[in-house]
Amino acid sequence: MNTSDSGASPVAGKTVLITGGTSGIGAATARLLLMRGHRVTVTGRDPGRLKTFLDDVGHPDRVLGLVANASDWDSTNTAVTSTVERFGSLDAAIANAGIASADHFRTGSDGVIDGGDPELWAPMVLTNVLGPALLAKAALPHLEQSGGRLVLIGSVAGIKNSPGNLYSATKWAVVGFAENLRLHATTRGIGVTVVNPGMIDTAFWHGQVPPIAMRPDSVAEAIGFALDQPAGVDLNTVTIRPIGQPV
Repeated sequence: MNTSDSGASPVAGKTVLITGGTSGIGAATARLLLMRGHRVTVTGRDPGRLKTFLDDVGHPDRVLGLVANASDWDSTNTAVTSTVERFGSLDAAIANAGIASADHFRTGSDGVIDGGDPELWAPMVLTNVLGPALLAKAALPHLEQSGGRLVLIGSVAGIKNSPGNLYSATKWAVVGFAENLRLHATTRGIGVTVVNPGMIDTAFWHGQVPPIAMRPDSVAEAIGFALDQPAGVDLNTVTIRPIGQPV
């Protein structure tokens, strides 16, 4: 374990699994945690993108990359068990994988419910809503052993409604599930945190990034803060927006 890197965490050496960890918030979080001396598993659906990330990030002794679909039970459960087999434990799991269907970026003021394509919606709903539930089911027994934490990546769109916007509805589901899960997990010594980012400069926007969008590193720092909470402290909700985002 390397704790000599600049910016090393005061509580180093955790094992963390991140779904959808090859780009955006997930990749930024993986890089931050590796810099702080933690062990990290990242999952992604695209083998080529996963390989590129692993080649770039370094730390081969402390990083594991797995091809997995966050909305599939078998691959999610395998990712958790493979992490424990490789590193010996699981201290945190981050349900980061999330997508918005392409029609959310071309329907304008009509809203996706009126102007969108229903054929595009199922993967988004399954990834954004089912995915965190599958990760929780697979990870909770291991997090109970370690006194660990489950982090769910919600969205400001999950606390501020957007008219006719199904993506927003999926993130409301994530925020609701976080509290639902906390009520259960806290009795087992497990922390639950939902992080609600505002506008972030990622591929999510399909090339239409707002000019005030934050860098993913800012959200990664918030996730790192949640993971660094002392034993016995449960940080439940973190909402982070760029200055200039009014809603």
